[in-house]
Amino acid sequence: MSTGDALSSVEEVRAFVEGLGGVLTLAPGPGDGTPELAWGDLFFYEAPDGVLPPGQPFATVVTKDYPGEPASGLDGEGAFRVNVGAAAEELARWSAAAEDVPPTARDVVMPHPTYAAQGWLCVVEPGPASTAALRALLVSAHARARSRRERRAAARSGDG
Repeated sequence: MSTGDALSSVEEVRAFVEGLGGVLTLAPGPGDGTPELAWGDLFFYEAPDGVLPPGQPFATVVTKDYPGEPASGLDGEGAFRVNVGAAAEELARWSAAAEDVPPTARDVVMPHPTYAAQGWLCVVEPGPASTAALRALLVSAHARARSRRERRAAARSGDG
């Protein structure tokens, strides 16, 4: 996939994120013990050893609106939202750029409608307008997750 390709499907997002290397993707589904609500969603962790690390994923893809959150309009066929853990400066930049953008807006980087205060940005149905920014945000989130894992490993080995 070239860097100019849109991330306009769940499969394209998954391929891009997994292509960053060392990514463990959890894809809940029937029979795996996960809540039915999570089925069809994706949770991306930086875990080159394939072992689920502590903490939150660095990015997710959700395919439906979750109870208790403002609706993003994910009730249509193929609709999805990419959620990305962002650095403080990324969150500030995109929050300012997306002021007054409703949570149903498509192809726009915006603060997550529920988890912006915890540092999350999102894009509902990414397309040409948001692809470059979304790719950069995913790369940045993956790099921060890798750095956290390396710091934890160094601390456990006494090197940190």
